[in-house]
Amino acid sequence: MTAVSLTVNGRAAKADVEDRTLLVALLRDTLGLTGTHVGCDTSQCGACVVHIDGVAVKSCTILAVQANGATVTTIEGLAKGDELHPVQAAFREHHGLQCGFCTPGMIMTAVDMINRHGGKALDEKTIRHELEGNICRCTGYHNIVKAIEAASAEMAGMAQAAE
Repeated sequence: MTAVSLTVNGRAAKADVEDRTLLVALLRDTLGLTGTHVGCDTSQCGACVVHIDGVAVKSCTILAVQANGATVTTIEGLAKGDELHPVQAAFREHHGLQCGFCTPGMIMTAVDMINRHGGKALDEKTIRHELEGNICRCTGYHNIVKAIEAASAEMAGMAQAAE
């Protein structure tokens, strides 16, 4: 067993894990953060995306010991109290989900995508390209793309207003 210490959603977390434990297992099974989903176990679906030190990562592809000392944000850590993150609010407003299984990974990927593009609104082509690592078997992506477009436009406006 190896001691792992990290910050998850702003809180210190420590656990003793086997060296082969995946980060997604630590989050779900040890820390009880079940919003991060396991859809495929092969890094194909993107349902397990979290942010490690501000970068989107498929948590089924990283060992918990590799995240030692890191700051991890899961879907549970995006909202500020009762106030949804703009991407979460846009998914709700634009019906960017059906069964909801892929939604946490889609939202985490979208937040990363918007952050990396530095406050400019994203177009459909860019969004669809960036979502290639996330699979949704229900929606056909139309409303997901619309939600991300809306959130990126809102966040770009917020960034401009702050300047």
